[in-house]
Amino acid sequence: MLMEGGEPETEAKNVTSQKALVCDRCHDLLHHSTKGDTAKVTMYHPTVESLRETIEESPHKYNHIYHVIDAADFPMSLIPRLNVLLGDVPLRTRNRRSRAGKFQHDRKTEMSFIITRSDLLGPTKEMVDAMMPYLKDVLRQALGRVGERVRLGNVRCVSARRGWWTTTVKEDVWNRGGAGWMVGKVNVGKSQLFEAIYPKGRMTEKPQRAGESTRQKEAATTNSTMDENVLESDEDLATTNLGSLLPPPQPAKNYPDMPIVSSLPGTTASPIRIPFGNGKGELIDLPGLARSDLELYVKEEHRQSLIMKKRIVPEQITVKPGSSIVLGGGLIRITPRTPDMIFLMYNFTPLHEHLTNTDKAIEFQNQTRQSMGLENISLPDIGDKMKHAGTFKLEHDVTKKRAGPLTRKNAIGLSVDTLPFRVLSVDILIEGVGYVEIVAQVRKRHLERILASQNAPAEVQKETKPKATPQDTTDPFADMYNMRRDMSVDDKAVEPKVQLQPKESPEWPAVDVYSPLGQFVGSRQPINGWLNNKPRETADQKKSRPRRSMKGAKKLEKKRRGEHQAA
Repeated sequence: MLMEGGEPETEAKNVTSQKALVCDRCHDLLHHSTKGDTAKVTMYHPTVESLRETIEESPHKYNHIYHVIDAADFPMSLIPRLNVLLGDVPLRTRNRRSRAGKFQHDRKTEMSFIITRSDLLGPTKEMVDAMMPYLKDVLRQALGRVGERVRLGNVRCVSARRGWWTTTVKEDVWNRGGAGWMVGKVNVGKSQLFEAIYPKGRMTEKPQRAGESTRQKEAATTNSTMDENVLESDEDLATTNLGSLLPPPQPAKNYPDMPIVSSLPGTTASPIRIPFGNGKGELIDLPGLARSDLELYVKEEHRQSLIMKKRIVPEQITVKPGSSIVLGGGLIRITPRTPDMIFLMYNFTPLHEHLTNTDKAIEFQNQTRQSMGLENISLPDIGDKMKHAGTFKLEHDVTKKRAGPLTRKNAIGLSVDTLPFRVLSVDILIEGVGYVEIVAQVRKRHLERILASQNAPAEVQKETKPKATPQDTTDPFADMYNMRRDMSVDDKAVEPKVQLQPKESPEWPAVDVYSPLGQFVGSRQPINGWLNNKPRETADQKKSRPRRSMKGAKKLEKKRRGEHQAA
């Protein structure tokens, strides 16, 4: 069968089904994952200044920046002051008169936050949606002083793998139009999110005149499309700048080729522009910024083990005094600082945990001790680079959630104030890897002593009333000068209020963390990962109430009958 123009249909299918050519690196990532030789080539990550210059070359009037943040180590993948570094992008404040956006240099640029890979936080969508108030509070603290002023109504928590809230973001991309820029650090899920929120199959067709024959319509459409393609190609060639940072746009398609998704840091080496909606807008995937150099201290064959690829169901580890936990065979060490206290730790990282004596843990991390059952993934001869990353205190009270049926409304329903104990917790973040939840229980009196010593009032010096200076009767303006409010001697000296000045208190339960160069470690208020991701207990695993022993029951009943008859 021949199509119009005399070309066989098979040739047309071959032309349409032909895929775009890819480089050797992308070919190896598609077919050989990260084990190819080209995947080991070091990629140079861009800077924020280069991304700003790239966004400034946008040909669109309306631009929207999607700041992509990873949920694995949230909020360590947040780029501080990104709205200022990218050209003073306005964030809507809490003031009711604040505008949603404004034009600068005949261009409108907005920004929103997207927390990706939310399926790592919980097993169901409802559980993750309930974490949104917590995620916003942590994001406010990470933003610093700006976080207290902005509204944060532009925060989304999505999962491209499970399809959570991706449809809503896709509709937002379609309704906004213009240019959508994916900005974030490496391995935060930008390319996978790009494929999930790209509006596919929405190429709008131009209306045709009525009364024309089919052949005339086809001829007119083919001629018009050829002319438009020629004009567009000429315009593109005329306007293309070979030295520009933004590549030329791709031809519009209903289902274009998406960016390659890989766990290799820096998979997207240059900006990828894919238009949608027949000129309505385009979505642009930018290269990721540098995230963490922790992989430089890990053996090459174990670097992929630093990436959390699926939700982790941890085990509860009881760390007693004199013990420590080692991650990755010695890459990270967590040692309790408070003596005579038991800590519960939950490892939400893909690294293997090992509980051992503190002296042995120090030797494992310094690489002066080896064990057949414990593999150290860190590079050899870096034991002297392990430094103290900081002392992290368990300052967050999680008694209400951790007390179980004692405070649950449908159970006993006690108030937290009536309990004789308190449960404190903190999350230790490892940049680009995950987090470790740490929990400890203290007495209520112990916590009250800590708060009392922390909130002890500082010494206050009372202001003395200034002495009256002798008045100069020769000056005619002396009376007017003394009648001023700030110079009146009759005003009483106001005693300053007592301010509670917090000071360092060593009584807080705390842990010491050691890492390469003392870096790549942070903390946040706990997300209660164990309560949301602990192993599900089935009906078979639940132990039924033990039955009463029937041994000697008949003899006892016979004896009771005899005593009753004798009476």
